[in-house]
Amino acid sequence: MLRLTIPPHAGNGEAADVLRTRIGQNHNALEWCAVRPDTLTNETETTEYEVFPSPVRSAIFDPGRTSRLNVARFIADLIADDDTWGQWHGQMPLIDDKA
Repeated sequence: MLRLTIPPHAGNGEAADVLRTRIGQNHNALEWCAVRPDTLTNETETTEYEVFPSPVRSAIFDPGRTSRLNVARFIADLIADDDTWGQWHGQMPLIDDKA
């Protein structure tokens, strides 16, 4: 329903579908990772966070919170740390601040 009624959500879903179905996880020329934060917050310091391969709660009825700084830190880790990249490339992990 959201894809039909909220235009930005529809575009995001279409972009995700292209990555998943047309490019796939093992493309010979393109590697990717699409980081999906939950409700974004503006914090002044990074904190501990968790990364999940798929949502662990309802984005509408029980949304988590994710600091923009933690999203940036995770993306930097994807770029700089081979183990982090190896774990998450070709996936769409959800990042959520630890409570």
